Amino acid sequence: MSSNPISTQNTKPNDDIARLRAEYAERERRLSGSDLYSFTNPAYLYAIQHRQRDVLRLLKKNGLDRLHEHEILEVGCGGGGVLRELVYLGADPRRLHGVDLLENRLHVAAKHLPSPRVVCADGQHLPYPENSFHLVMQFTAFSSLLDEKVKLRVAQEMLRVLKKPDGIILWYDFWLNPTNKETRGIRPAEVRRLFPNCAFDFHRITLAPPIARRLVPRSWLLSEVLEKLRFLNTHFLIAIRPR
Repeated sequence: MSSNPISTQNTKPNDDIARLRAEYAERERRLSGSDLYSFTNPAYLYAIQHRQRDVLRLLKKNGLDRLHEHEILEVGCGGGGVLRELVYLGADPRRLHGVDLLENRLHVAAKHLPSPRVVCADGQHLPYPENSFHLVMQFTAFSSLLDEKVKLRVAQEMLRVLKKPDGIILWYDFWLNPTNKETRGIRPAEVRRLFPNCAFDFHRITLAPPIARRLVPRSWLLSEVLEKLRFLNTHFLIAIRPR
């Protein structure tokens, strides 16, 4: 393997993609030194562990729980945090792939993944043939896209590279985030429009982070009770399968 496992794909400039690159860079600067997204933060640890549980349940329901057997792509993989979680859950690191806009984040992914295959590109032009992946994922990438046409092109690309008929798209994103003007929550009706002619398995998960940050350090059990009630949950976990 080359000493630099990251390849770069040139794409046409787009206002929303340029905005997104700038926003991600600013977000990294703003959160530098923060433990907001660290496993030392009890609320973050709680959210990740519960999300992993729900992901495993959904994958098993859809016949994809034997992760080591599958080619997997994450669109918007960032520093590879979700891909690393999949390695812990049994995925073969040699079969993991990631695409992200920011090369510096991909270097973090390459540093931590044993055999990374990561590409610096935007999701509108995925550099893979049709029917390449059993599992195509996006975790909170679409809510950062504000241009409807960009979102539609990314969704079309995810469907294009997905193996048919047995592959699934795994979606995890919030439906409401009023505190961040650079994002927009996505509700089920919009997900259905982005992926026409597909079957959907919706699950509303993840206790609202502002509540979790206050409550989890005091009572993990009470946090679990509230999350099971669903009405304070901010994200949808969805299995999307072409019909």
